[in-house]
Amino acid sequence: MEGNMNIWIIFIGFMILSWLVSNQLKRRFTKYSKIPTANGMTGKDIAESMLRQNGISGVKVGSVSGELTDHYNPVNKTINLSHDVYYGNNIAAAAVAAHECGHALQHAKEYSMLQLRSSLVPVVSFASRWVQWVLLAGILFVNAYPNLLLIGIILFAATTLFAFITLPVEVDASHRALIWLKSSGITTLETQEYAFNALKWAAYTYVVAALSSLATLLYYVMIYMNRRD
Repeated sequence: MEGNMNIWIIFIGFMILSWLVSNQLKRRFTKYSKIPTANGMTGKDIAESMLRQNGISGVKVGSVSGELTDHYNPVNKTINLSHDVYYGNNIAAAAVAAHECGHALQHAKEYSMLQLRSSLVPVVSFASRWVQWVLLAGILFVNAYPNLLLIGIILFAATTLFAFITLPVEVDASHRALIWLKSSGITTLETQEYAFNALKWAAYTYVVAALSSLATLLYYVMIYMNRRD
């Protein structure tokens, strides 16, 4: 009973932490969205310039709906920027656009962690589709079919591994972005710090997600071990 209580305390703790980080991230982006870039370039301009200066061709920059929905798609080589980032000429937009270009650079330079992450996408897509149902069935019938829960744990472990592999990929993309923003003169000494803070809080969301996934995985492992005893 005490063990279950501790697990729930951890889960609630991660929920609160996730909310705090997400809230802080939105506040930072709102604040930095009011600070214009020195040269007035929009996110679209910055993305295209960064790609061009790094000799990256064949990557298209487009706009997608939603808030903080920015991402790079290595399959069709597209940088997809949310409306506010695509059209925004501010430090927040610059940081996000450059970060997504960082992923395009990783792809072009065959960055090992991105390649590993990409190779796991089919596995994780399959695992994400079925893991909740396998785990539910495994918990309900753990005594009769203990291997069912074990299969669910393996599937969930794949998604947890994916979350942790994502961390260095995101950090490296931000590192590439910040170096280019500074060297290209898009950020000044002061606004470079703002760009760093924006990307730092974005990275924290991935850290919290990875740790939360690990805690959940350990919870299912405990269920499996306790029911077998």
